[in-house]
Amino acid sequence: MEYRRLGASGLMVPALSFGAGTFGGRGPLFGAWGTTDAQEARRLVDICLDAGITMFDTADVYSAGASEEVLGQAIKGRRDQVIVSTKTGLPMGDGPGDAGSSRSRLITACEDALRRLGTEHIDLFQLHAFDAGTPLDEVLAALDSLIQAGKVRYTGVSNFSGWQVMKSLAAAEKYGRPRHVAHQVYYSLVGRDYEWELMPLALDQGLGAIVWSPLGWGRLTGKVRRGAPLPAGSRLHRTTEHGPPVTDQHLYAVVDALDEIAQETGKAVPQIALNWLLQRPTVSSVLIGARDERQLRQNLGTVGWSLTPEQLARLDTASHRPAPYPYFPYERQEGFARLNPPVFPAPGTPVGRLQRA
Repeated sequence: MEYRRLGASGLMVPALSFGAGTFGGRGPLFGAWGTTDAQEARRLVDICLDAGITMFDTADVYSAGASEEVLGQAIKGRRDQVIVSTKTGLPMGDGPGDAGSSRSRLITACEDALRRLGTEHIDLFQLHAFDAGTPLDEVLAALDSLIQAGKVRYTGVSNFSGWQVMKSLAAAEKYGRPRHVAHQVYYSLVGRDYEWELMPLALDQGLGAIVWSPLGWGRLTGKVRRGAPLPAGSRLHRTTEHGPPVTDQHLYAVVDALDEIAQETGKAVPQIALNWLLQRPTVSSVLIGARDERQLRQNLGTVGWSLTPEQLARLDTASHRPAPYPYFPYERQEGFARLNPPVFPAPGTPVGRLQRA
């Protein structure tokens, strides 16, 4: 397993980490993801640790806390071998204090997560959504107090827009608070919006990307194909409306390219899609999930090899979508490009050309 620094921090994380959204299985959404119990989870953790996967990511909202509980039981007795990452901020109830990033909410959420996980500290504590109603100094002061108390080691954000990330980092500098070191983001071959604003920001500010749903909400498993019905066991039957949108035309163009490269390399379609992500700028770790041992072992085959530059370029071309405003002039017009060296990848752009702004 390759280990990478998480952004500009000193924390070393594995290139692949395990997403525990399948643990617990409560509710219509998370029940469709998976229903892994503590015994099954412990076996999956065993396999992960044997392969060098040491970071496990969850959230309080996953199965209403059950994911954290199951993960806590699975890592019991070997807490010193793992990095625990969790998130908070999304609603955990209908009460006025059951969501957001107020001081009270963050302190309570951290204490609840520590109890469910059965641990004394959380290695990476992330804000699951931006709370526009709470002053940033209050948010950052609360996180700082948790760090000072030894309950949290590092902080990050998830699903923030560019201005929300930058405002948070600027406030941390202004008030002398610890800076976020990670941004947990959606990024895949069928969802490359991360590249236009958030990736250049991460390059400039030293944020490490932790990628969620790297297989495009289950669309790049190799089972979804042009002209074929959706497999009976696919979670997409129940969860499509909750996930990132993808047009069929775009999806099938990417799948066709993945199929060609799978034939050339002898690798499975999801392994190729994950390997592509591991070679993208700012990516510190890619979260892989698994409902069972077979899925996990297949995803572990992502590491130890690399796609060729020519194969990467073909995937870039197949997955490319026109840049949104205000980015399309920088992609299409020479004058804009001359004034701004590339900080995000156009189709076929070698990673070495990317640089900090």
